[in-house]
Amino acid sequence: MNITMEQNNQSQPDTQTNRTMTFGEKLVGLTFNPSGDPKVHRAKELCAELADLVMEVSKERSQTFKTLNDVSDYDSFLIKRFVLEDAIQEILKAQMLTVKYLTFNG
Repeated sequence: MNITMEQNNQSQPDTQTNRTMTFGEKLVGLTFNPSGDPKVHRAKELCAELADLVMEVSKERSQTFKTLNDVSDYDSFLIKRFVLEDAIQEILKAQMLTVKYLTFNG
């Protein structure tokens, strides 16, 4: 999963509230809840909030790396990007597994 700031800035309207959805809301598919289960919606809200928090910190940190002065700066930058991508994947995975658990009827 390769997350770029360009992808993060794409706007999608939230059809229920007529506002632009956040990165986290788009990531977890906040408006997709065929069962209408309020617990599913809440789980998605929580994961969306966590993803938005991570991306907010990422944006703040990306300002620091506008000019990379040496190899150690670049190494640090790469490590943070790898961890960011992993964190976003794990948030999405947690959301999907939580929804699966909440809706499993077997």
